[in-house]
Amino acid sequence: MATSSITKNFVVYGEKQAEIFANAIEESANTVTTPIKVSVDKISGPEELRKLMAKRNKRNVRN
Repeated sequence: MATSSITKNFVVYGEKQAEIFANAIEESANTVTTPIKVSVDKISGPEELRKLMAKRNKRNVRN
């Protein structure tokens, strides 16, 4: 996940590494990402959740 990587500590040594790092940050900021369409179903109560979990359990049963 992208958010977990920003919590890591790292050290940049030297002018060359600093330049490479700065270029990578600039390039990533300029990169356009394409939105991904996702279909979702809204669960509006405990009974709908039970039905969904029952379907999930049926699919995950191992013989």
